[in-house]
Amino acid sequence: MTTVTERPRTVSGDRVADRLARAVEPFAGGELPVRLAAWDGSVAGPADAPLVELRSPDALRRLLWHPGELGAAQAYVTGELDVPGDLDVALTHAFAVARERGLRSGRPSLRALAGALRTAVGLDLLGRPPAPPATQARVRGRLHSKARDRSAISHHYDVSTDFYSLILDPSMAYSCGYHVTPGLSLEEAQHAKLSLVCRKLGLEPGMRLLDVGCGWGSLSLHAAEHFGARVVGVTISAEQQRYAEQAVRRRGLEDLVEIRLCDYRDAVPLPGAEYDAVASLEMGEHVGERNYPTYARVLHDAVRPGGRVLVQQMSRTGPWPGGGPFIESFIAPDMYMRPVGETAGLLEASGLELRDVHALREHYVQTVAGWIERFEQNVDQLTELVGEEMVRVWRLYLVGGSMAFRDGRMGVDQLLLVRPGAPHDLPAERTW
Repeated sequence: MTTVTERPRTVSGDRVADRLARAVEPFAGGELPVRLAAWDGSVAGPADAPLVELRSPDALRRLLWHPGELGAAQAYVTGELDVPGDLDVALTHAFAVARERGLRSGRPSLRALAGALRTAVGLDLLGRPPAPPATQARVRGRLHSKARDRSAISHHYDVSTDFYSLILDPSMAYSCGYHVTPGLSLEEAQHAKLSLVCRKLGLEPGMRLLDVGCGWGSLSLHAAEHFGARVVGVTISAEQQRYAEQAVRRRGLEDLVEIRLCDYRDAVPLPGAEYDAVASLEMGEHVGERNYPTYARVLHDAVRPGGRVLVQQMSRTGPWPGGGPFIESFIAPDMYMRPVGETAGLLEASGLELRDVHALREHYVQTVAGWIERFEQNVDQLTELVGEEMVRVWRLYLVGGSMAFRDGRMGVDQLLLVRPGAPHDLPAERTW
């Protein structure tokens, strides 16, 4: 026989927290799943559940105007809503409750909606929406036009190179590492990933590599320094180009590496001047749904017949093809992802031949763990650089991203392809 023990609850009369608990229960499918502390000092909900603090009525106003992920994210980054404990634990608990109670299915009853409306009126929550947080992206223009893409990339990557240097490893690799053995440091895992990419591309001294979406130059520099390749890296972030050019000079690689401020659509070489290999690491997520065939064709046209192309790209299943309301509003505007099989099909439709797919989802969990560790170690310096609101954006981003890869809502894969038209030299046995 199973004994059900009722969780202890705090009773505080008819104050804000209790009123909210009653209003939320029909939407939550039962008892309030968190410990809720309201701005008037009242508390409701299970004493052993994660604590959520509502520090301002504006937190609820945001949720009324933007129900779900976006409103909650706006309230969190502004500090109107806070989770004083472990954010990962709290979010994992919320996802588990939603899954157990089947909250994604069905619609709330009219009675539940009417009760919520009465609570909102009683707490004086109705009115104009609060202004968007200062850190929320503001991009305009035609979707995935060159100007809008520059604006979207600038929002994310031009925050501050110093900011990123306090989170990423010294190579400034901002993509999934290769944790090939347990206990690798973040720096070792990124070095292993960059070498893996170069080996898969078959790079040898003197070969010409195009690095599409080169970021701060981690792959471009690694391919030149460790494999002797002659590299052109392209980025549309002026901040990244400046940093990468400085890194090229510091390492004395000016004869081997050129970093161009260039849209990928302008990176196709003249016929007969194609590259021996092409790589694009976690850049395809930013080109959009309609432009992906153009992106794939650029990769095809940039490599010589028989040459190899490696794309490392995140994937996502489910009803939301982008990064989600929070990611697209605060981190990567206009982001678009799809299941890996659909990406493979689009790359093949460009004329490339798919040869290998290497799933790295679990590796991203370890990579993000390394970024979170550095983030928390350097949080005071990060706050001085970009302010508390941006730090809260990034804490939510890193923790949420780690959970998405851990729980299988997102994946990341390396797709290795060749351009037909000449013999390729891929080994029959893969010994990457």
